[in-house]
Amino acid sequence: MWPMMGTEAGLAAPADEAGRLSALRARLAAPMPDDRPWGWLGPLLVTAFGAWLRCYRLAVPRAFVFDETYYAKDAWSILQHGVEWNYVSSSANPNLANDLILQGHTTGLWAACSGSSCGEYVVQPEVGKELIAVGEWLFGLNSLGWRFSSAVFGSLAILLMCRIARRMTRSTLLGCVAGLLMALDGLEFVLSRTGILDIFLMFFILAAFGCLLIDRDKSRAALAEGVARRAGGDTGPRLGLRKWQLACGVLLGLAVGTKWIAGWYIIAFAMLFIGWEIGARRAAGLPSFVRGALREAIWLPLTFIVIPLVVYVATWSNWLLTSTGYDRDYGKTHGVTTPVISALYSLYEYHREAIGFGLGLSTPHPYQSQPWDWLLITRPVAFFYQSYRGPVAGPQYYCPSGGCTGASWSQEVLAIGTPLIWWSAILALLFCLGWWLLHRDWRAGAVLLGVIAGWGPWWPLVTRTKFYYYALEFEPFLILSIVLCLGLILGPATASVRRRSIGAGIVGAYVLATLIMFWYFYPIIAAKVITYPDWLSHMWYRIGKGWI
Repeated sequence: MWPMMGTEAGLAAPADEAGRLSALRARLAAPMPDDRPWGWLGPLLVTAFGAWLRCYRLAVPRAFVFDETYYAKDAWSILQHGVEWNYVSSSANPNLANDLILQGHTTGLWAACSGSSCGEYVVQPEVGKELIAVGEWLFGLNSLGWRFSSAVFGSLAILLMCRIARRMTRSTLLGCVAGLLMALDGLEFVLSRTGILDIFLMFFILAAFGCLLIDRDKSRAALAEGVARRAGGDTGPRLGLRKWQLACGVLLGLAVGTKWIAGWYIIAFAMLFIGWEIGARRAAGLPSFVRGALREAIWLPLTFIVIPLVVYVATWSNWLLTSTGYDRDYGKTHGVTTPVISALYSLYEYHREAIGFGLGLSTPHPYQSQPWDWLLITRPVAFFYQSYRGPVAGPQYYCPSGGCTGASWSQEVLAIGTPLIWWSAILALLFCLGWWLLHRDWRAGAVLLGVIAGWGPWWPLVTRTKFYYYALEFEPFLILSIVLCLGLILGPATASVRRRSIGAGIVGAYVLATLIMFWYFYPIIAAKVITYPDWLSHMWYRIGKGWI
């Protein structure tokens, strides 16, 4: 892994422009690995492995898994009506729509209605459901259809992780290790095979971070050229509006359009941009490095506020352009009749109501947990569980409500991360904190900020119902913290053969142990039918409710 970049101008500046440019590039922009085609081939091979894991038996179990009961039907409704409609139910059978769908019906699923009374009150934005709808459009209203898009985005996240870690560490090997750890993490695996929103949220956040990372490299290279020409005086050259910063803003808008909690990453990434800009101009030896950096931040209101907001509102186009969405006529019925203003006012009121509901949600749930439980994995979430009288899944083999009297078999989808990854991430984060405090390493700081932005907002919401799988949004930064530590263990490319061999052995042992642990937990995260004693042996933590 390439060494920490300097933050001081320390060396005397060469007199000629070419010499200055060479010195500045050495300080500001470490070269990427020159290992084509492995820079792409390695990550693609890792991604292919992760995609195979996620797509194999993707339709199993052929049932609604956890919150698929909401999002699969909402996505189908968006396909049919443009917005979410209320689905049919009865007092005798509240799950009537689910039963009809599992029997193969695709019509007769929605309650009789007219106008805006058809609209279902939903409390999540549209992007994730629209992506789920793509899978249903391709494969139909079935378990494969509503999980397909999750598998695609979960697999693409592995590719992103490989390339992002490679750019951060300047090592293709470490990039592939990062992607492999993501491929072998149980939580990312489960949510890549479940038709709910969190995998899309994580993907867009990770992609936005990747764009910010590319912008960092590109802007530092441009800064080196400008400073070498002595452009801009004490503050340095103006770099203007940057395309990768624009792309970051678009992706952040899509992240917020998946779940509102992503809004914290807009603040975090803006802070990261300013911090990186100050560090770059300081390293370039500019006397007014803070003023120069703040001058570059003039574009942040556009890229990190206006563009995400425009993208976010655009994701509600289906609601705005139809007339049957929930609260769609709120403006008109409250005296606001100007066409566009009325629709936007209705959308505002809808958000005010839905966000208030989300913040105040405190309905007890048997699998709820607090954020301080998440890294320890003390309460994973059982997305699906069924007991059988025989080793074959199917309603005819269900155990009676009182339980099987003889031998029984279990089938579960447990949303649980691979423990070795999550538990070692605790140590890695503590090390990164010390690394950043002592050396101000930008990579350690970026990883820590990424975790704080996803994890921190949940801590004050003590009474709010929360689940462990919410941690997926910052899981990539946990993996990056581990990979940064593995890079230090591996040692620099210039180290002795003995030093590199010992480091490679430790890193290889860690990856192998992760692979074995993933294989061990595979039956309970992939809905394999196993004997009850075998299932129970996987429940390592049984204090309180534990993993059961």
